[in-house]
Amino acid sequence: MTGRMVRAQTAMELRLTLRRGESLLLTLAIPLGLLAFFGTVDVLGATLDLLVPGVLALAVMSTAMTGLAIATGFERQYGVLKRLGATPLPRSGLLLAKTLSVLAVEALQVVLIGGLGLLLGWRPSGRAVLAVALVAVGTAAFAGLGLLMAGTLRAEATLAAANGLYLVLLLVSGMVVPLAKLPSALAAVARLLPSGALAEGLRSALGAGGAVARPFAVLAVWAAASLALAARTFRWE
Repeated sequence: MTGRMVRAQTAMELRLTLRRGESLLLTLAIPLGLLAFFGTVDVLGATLDLLVPGVLALAVMSTAMTGLAIATGFERQYGVLKRLGATPLPRSGLLLAKTLSVLAVEALQVVLIGGLGLLLGWRPSGRAVLAVALVAVGTAAFAGLGLLMAGTLRAEATLAAANGLYLVLLLVSGMVVPLAKLPSALAAVARLLPSGALAEGLRSALGAGGAVARPFAVLAVWAAASLALAARTFRWE
């Protein structure tokens, strides 16, 4: 019974996400557009080995943090979460459905971004299993941040905070702009951010061949801290 309800709620969450124009802009149009532009126009001196993993990290952030935060924030303000809480679907089932919906969107992003990267000439040569593990723990870190905003701020404030944080992390985390182009102090800080750690880890896993232990540890700390804080502070109404 619960399994069927979770599947039905997951399908509903996925349909709503893919029907919202702003969600498609955030999760697909912007990452694909950035990859298409910077992959064909040498503005920043970034190679495809740097760009594609960075854009994959951006896509994970856009779905698991920004998209989840905005959608959940408005659901809370409009009483949707309260009404769902009155149905036989348990809250754990609702959270599981949201998680599965996020993972489904991320799978679509990986296919489209990876496909575009291959068309542009990207040739990954690394460890796919490590990349999947990094995406999983990165998703947990970003989802914790998204739920923390959605569960404590008003919907309008969540919208502003999620979009503002998205823009800042996009610019200073080495996702599109190479860390070598940033001041050394800012680059050092970027490596400690979940966005910078995920981009760095994916580059190592998918081609550069560097160690992924430090990026993985950074992401794990962010995931544990953000999820614990979100669970402690989240308000359903």
